[in-house]
Amino acid sequence: MYAPTPRTTASRARDRMSYDSAAAHAVLDEAYDCALGFTVDGQPRVLPTLHVRIGDTLYLHGSTGSRPLLAARGDGLPVCVAVTVLDGLIYGRSQFHHSANYRSVVAHGTARLVTDEQEKTAMLTALVEKVGTGRSNDSRPPSRRELAETAVLALPLREVSVRARTGGVRDEDADLHLPHWAGVLPLRLTAGPPEPDVGVTAPLPAYLRTARTPWHDPVPLHGEHVRLEPLDLAHAEELHTATADDDVWRHLGVARPTSVAGTAEVVTAALLAQQRGERVPWVQRCAVTGAVVGTTSYYEIDPERRSVAIGYTFLGRPWWRTGINTEAKLLLLSRAFDELGAVRVAWHTDIRNVRSQAAIERLGATREGVLRMHRQRADGSWRDTVQYAMTIDEWPNAQASLREKLRRTAPVA
Repeated sequence: MYAPTPRTTASRARDRMSYDSAAAHAVLDEAYDCALGFTVDGQPRVLPTLHVRIGDTLYLHGSTGSRPLLAARGDGLPVCVAVTVLDGLIYGRSQFHHSANYRSVVAHGTARLVTDEQEKTAMLTALVEKVGTGRSNDSRPPSRRELAETAVLALPLREVSVRARTGGVRDEDADLHLPHWAGVLPLRLTAGPPEPDVGVTAPLPAYLRTARTPWHDPVPLHGEHVRLEPLDLAHAEELHTATADDDVWRHLGVARPTSVAGTAEVVTAALLAQQRGERVPWVQRCAVTGAVVGTTSYYEIDPERRSVAIGYTFLGRPWWRTGINTEAKLLLLSRAFDELGAVRVAWHTDIRNVRSQAAIERLGATREGVLRMHRQRADGSWRDTVQYAMTIDEWPNAQASLREKLRRTAPVA
């Protein structure tokens, strides 16, 4: 617990105040919104800044030429730091009772300029780790010149208070009959799909992927014929080259891309669907050569009903009728039934796509029926969709059959 002081004691709404150190640390560790207040030449200043907590010290990032860092030389700089997480907007029946749910920390004290190189390096490492666990090992550490250009303030967490509002609307009793909507609009900081810089070929790191449940996690899967790894924009060029054939795209829901940029758009659409929790896309690599040869996905993911579909599959023509597609499906079926506990796996294919239907039947799936005018084709026409499925009861025989087929198939060199 932090001891209250005259500067941290509330003059009103004291029920919202807390001095609990664990609650304060939780807000500081979660939040990115940090405001640093100080005075220069008798004038107030407030600057947004980056922060990270290490133990009971709050570190603030800045430039060696910034005013607060220059002012902190010598005896230190008196500061007030405010860190806030906004959790929701409150809509009251009256305008007076509109409000917000939030959690905030205010810390007072004298910040010192960090001059020890090891302490500064530890702070910068912690700051990088805050945006992604493992990021410090996945990026170049600062050079001596960069360290010299970076200034860090250290504020001991001694005079600290936590202020929070939770709950719903607190309208006056006399206003409860008013015909206005009232309630809470929850807010949260949500990451969008990562956008790689120009020239980046490294795959998206795990800490930037959104995995809502194990069913949504594109874990790498490995076999003798094929490797499945999480689809990434960095795969677009190889994928475009591998699938540059009209027959590959003939029955897909999008037209064949005419450029790498077009294939990148297809990949981006898959990643956006993954961000929404609708798909889990993998790229297929030849296990022998390492070449990108196609892609496949989980979709219609339903952990509650323990079912998933396999689709959005396209494979470069040179790898048709090899063990790659068979083993890819075996890996996906094994993950679904044996690891995730699925009781049903489904497939959907265009009624015109006789080759795909035959391939699905060879897996051991059962044709269940036709969904009429189910989806639109790339040319705008409506397609009838043939639906197949395999259940947990059918899986043991199907698994044995697929393994025997692969045993008789040599990997593609």
